[in-house]
Amino acid sequence: MKNTGGCLCGQVRYTLGGAPLATALCHCSNCQRQSGAAFSVNLLVQDSQIEISGRLAAFEDAGESGGKVQRRFCPQCGSPVISSLASAPGLAALKAGTLDDTSWIRPAMQVWCGSKQDWLVLDPALPAFPKNPPAA
Repeated sequence: MKNTGGCLCGQVRYTLGGAPLATALCHCSNCQRQSGAAFSVNLLVQDSQIEISGRLAAFEDAGESGGKVQRRFCPQCGSPVISSLASAPGLAALKAGTLDDTSWIRPAMQVWCGSKQDWLVLDPALPAFPKNPPAA
């Protein structure tokens, strides 16, 4: 399974090889700010699954958990593309909205629901966690 995607202006393109490890809706306040939406749809993938062409800019953030998050985005149009958590080396959160074809995306869980927008009604069919899910 190979999927392609990129930023709004097309300066950054990528190929995602293989299926994501998980797909999660993140309701943390920093994902809300970065996406400009009520939540971010993230594909948890291994760094080795992604081939990126074009240059990404980076902003180092501190997540609500206190851990460092490197948020990478297109320096031309500002589209968020991928985030990496210091607490999960080798893994990345690819922003699902940057995929060329999103028809196959099916969220498996919701995280940081303690920070969700008050008006948002959570899908009861999806496991929901107030912060990160418990370690497996």
